[in-house]
Amino acid sequence: MYHQFTRPRHCYLVNLPVIYFYFSTLLLPISCTTSPTEHYGFITKLGTDTIAVESVTRQGNTVTSDEVDRFPGVRVRHTVINLNKDGSIRHLVMDIHTPGEPANERERKVTVDVKDNKVHISKVDKTGTVNRDFATGGGLVEAHVPQMYSLYELYFAAALKHAAAKMVTGSPVEIRQFYIDREFDRFPLGRGRVTALGGGKAEITHDWLSGTGEATIDSGYHLLSYSGARTTYKVNVSRMASPADIKDIAARFEAAETKNGIVKAMSVRDTARAQIGNAMFTVDYSRPLMRGRTLLGDVIPYDYVWRTGANAATQFTTSVSVKLAGMQVPAGTYTLWTVPHTGSVDLIVNKQTGQWGTEYNPSRNLGIARITSQATTEPVEAFTIAIVPLDTKHGTLVMEWGYFKWTAPLEVQ
Repeated sequence: MYHQFTRPRHCYLVNLPVIYFYFSTLLLPISCTTSPTEHYGFITKLGTDTIAVESVTRQGNTVTSDEVDRFPGVRVRHTVINLNKDGSIRHLVMDIHTPGEPANERERKVTVDVKDNKVHISKVDKTGTVNRDFATGGGLVEAHVPQMYSLYELYFAAALKHAAAKMVTGSPVEIRQFYIDREFDRFPLGRGRVTALGGGKAEITHDWLSGTGEATIDSGYHLLSYSGARTTYKVNVSRMASPADIKDIAARFEAAETKNGIVKAMSVRDTARAQIGNAMFTVDYSRPLMRGRTLLGDVIPYDYVWRTGANAATQFTTSVSVKLAGMQVPAGTYTLWTVPHTGSVDLIVNKQTGQWGTEYNPSRNLGIARITSQATTEPVEAFTIAIVPLDTKHGTLVMEWGYFKWTAPLEVQ
């Protein structure tokens, strides 16, 4: 069972006598049935690490959620949502506790009303109140928090119900989404698309998701599981029939963050620096963690361009002209990309800089070269790039993660 129900209540008017005794006793049932109450939850994992847990209660068109996520900072949320008949959001109130933020921003309340083709968002903390209004264009409206999957469930349900009502199964249904967290609240409404695939499967793409997520949905529009394997948020989400103790989990997450800083941050940005002779080098990149996952062929698919890190594109700067893997690279800043294959890997030097890691433009390539790939016996947890000097003219660009090590020769011109 994926959800639990309380027993519905019924009212009956019984034994209503008619005028004469030989008439049959009349039973008139008057329904006072209330909507069944569902209790369930979601757990979100990135590899072996739990990054979000949620406990949900739903009765009719009212959804109440208690959730904690660490993406990467800890946020604890209590949310009450009232839905329209079509499953879109009518009213939402979310209280957010963010222990890692300054004291005057640590507690905030977000209130959202959707009516008259407008989303009104009010966000209140000790710094003041921010009010924003966005036009909906008459579309279905849902909320977006990256790792809060009760919201994804509403997203899928509204779209699939709309598709069934309009008899457009198999075609994408568009949803308008608003953003809860402070760092995104200035953004206008985004656009998402949900497509039913058949067999209880559905896909989702939206403005905040690079790639396509896939969900398993039952006939009652319950989200049973979700996979981000085809996105840059490579999470796996499972439904829990018995909700977790969010208060206890949140306390443990918060204690760990308070003591050690952000708990196993998603992908810390780092800079590798080196000098070979008179040449200065820097590599600015993000460092995703292994987290017990299979990397090559899974997290990093074969035969596809990889951003060679996470988040923003990996940048390589050289102060002089060099040869990198045999490619002539003039002084300047570039981005590095890789394409792993079974048993080999290609390095790409691209002239575009400053872009996000999903914005690879092959027309800007400076060059592509095959580099050395080897397996290692001891895993490297955090993706690591280094430039290792060999003498005053030569060095090696080294990239390591999990059980692979890639190297490219570097020669100062």
